[in-house]
Amino acid sequence: MSPNTEAKLEHLFSLLAQGYGVPSEKIVKGFSVTPSAEQRLQDAIVEKSEFLQLINVVTVSEMIGENVLAGASGPVSGRIDTSVDGAERTPRDVLGLDKHTYGLHQTNSDVYIRYNTLDVWAKFKDFAERYVRYVQERIASDRELVGWHGVSAAATTDLTANPLLQDVNKGWMQYMREKRPANILTQGALAPGEIRIGKDGDFLNLDHAVSDLLQGIPKYLRKNLMVLVGDELVSAEHAGLYKAIGGTPSEKVLATQSMSLMGGQPWMTPSNFPGRGLVVTPLNNLSIYVQEGSWRRKVEDAPKKDRIEDYNSRNEGYVVETPEQLVGLEFDNVKLPSADGTAWE
Repeated sequence: MSPNTEAKLEHLFSLLAQGYGVPSEKIVKGFSVTPSAEQRLQDAIVEKSEFLQLINVVTVSEMIGENVLAGASGPVSGRIDTSVDGAERTPRDVLGLDKHTYGLHQTNSDVYIRYNTLDVWAKFKDFAERYVRYVQERIASDRELVGWHGVSAAATTDLTANPLLQDVNKGWMQYMREKRPANILTQGALAPGEIRIGKDGDFLNLDHAVSDLLQGIPKYLRKNLMVLVGDELVSAEHAGLYKAIGGTPSEKVLATQSMSLMGGQPWMTPSNFPGRGLVVTPLNNLSIYVQEGSWRRKVEDAPKKDRIEDYNSRNEGYVVETPEQLVGLEFDNVKLPSADGTAWE
């Protein structure tokens, strides 16, 4: 490691210590992040993701508990004629009969940078800021991956077998599979284990699919809905429209305008969302819970491996606040017409 790199590394440690409000020596000894610094760190990570800024990242005190932001799952207004003998007003439980719960799991985000990489980075004046941004962007992206693809919380994860972090934590889709499986469509009427979207399929197009899914959300909960749709489905829809309408510039504009809404609802394609995913829910129905005081960090020099190692740990989980307000397709089961239209794949 060059003297210039060592100086920049000391600056990084100083910057981290200042940000976390701890003495510089604590950076290499390891420390628990204070609540105020923890909130600043959470905010910084959220800012690195457009999607995370649209949902909830909530600090909770317990590892296991009831959903914090759950809304009213049914109507609460009405009246009763109290002049009738024995008649009295009976309050309704605003959160419904079902108590939706969450569970958090320790999540590690441990990284390293080799000395030769540090030497290259040391030429940048904003070396320390670049490094901090690099780690925060990766954690933000990982949170999105786990949110959509996570199915389990393994004692020891396997990145090779689960490249989309499927075994790091249970994400929003898994929350629904376990808490309200009826709201996740796993197959259509044409073939077991398949949901076919396209001509002669279970759904003619995405408008048809969304309109059908909406029937699974009670009318009194159909507000502020957003359609989350994968890029493969969007591409297939565009291709079908171009083929049907034509290929001139004006016709392409019409095709694009026809997709301004899906099933009458606004739509978006979040980063790291499954390519064939289709979910309808309010964005504020999705949450990531992080246990207060659980974030721990340690940065250490590992000369035997010619690198700097950075250990991050916190307890977090993924929550659908009101499961009755989310519907979707089991994305692994979605099939599209083949290029020649003779098969579903």
